[in-house]
Amino acid sequence: MLTKDELLEPLSRLRGDAAIVTCMGVTRPWGRYSSSELDFASADSAMGHTADLALGIALAQPGRKVICLNGDGSMLMSLGTLALIAQTEPRNFILFVIQNETYEITGNQPIPGAGKVDFVALAKGAGIEECYYFDDADHYREMLPEILSTNGPVFVVVRAEAGSEGPVVRGEKEESVYLRVSTAEWAHKMRAALIYPGSLRRSAPEAGRTFDTHSMGAME
Repeated sequence: MLTKDELLEPLSRLRGDAAIVTCMGVTRPWGRYSSSELDFASADSAMGHTADLALGIALAQPGRKVICLNGDGSMLMSLGTLALIAQTEPRNFILFVIQNETYEITGNQPIPGAGKVDFVALAKGAGIEECYYFDDADHYREMLPEILSTNGPVFVVVRAEAGSEGPVVRGEKEESVYLRVSTAEWAHKMRAALIYPGSLRRSAPEAGRTFDTHSMGAME
């Protein structure tokens, strides 16, 4: 069984320019390792749709690796997403399920089927071929470079210790940069980072473009 640090620290070193979408109990811990504008915290509402959001980013940005750090409770709420991932076959998408078997930020209530659900079997049954399971930190660290270089979709289950993160309340009291502002404000930051890599300090007109507010793309 891994601690969150054992899960996140190696990933933070190897993520490169991948977009990272985090969920619930892993949101604050990831923010202690990364302050990138390519990170997004899906922790405010609509629990169960973190993987959906990350998949959408991956499909809109096929040239960029997209990594979703999803919770097991959240994954159970949207199992149909696994079938959609298998159908769309995004080669740039890696979906982690952090299996701690609790709804951590609401008080560590057990998820349905705690101790019985086989998430790898669910993913394989949905049609995702590249699946991994880890409950040993050394094995995970050894395999992570291979996982990150494998063509997706890739599904990774990591058996992790339950933590004690409380509910997310955005604002200055939050330590993680991407939790200090509203979801909407950070979404604009991330969108700019996705569209104009390496040019985050330039406005859209300076880059020769204007934003299309209705899509993830940009217009000349």
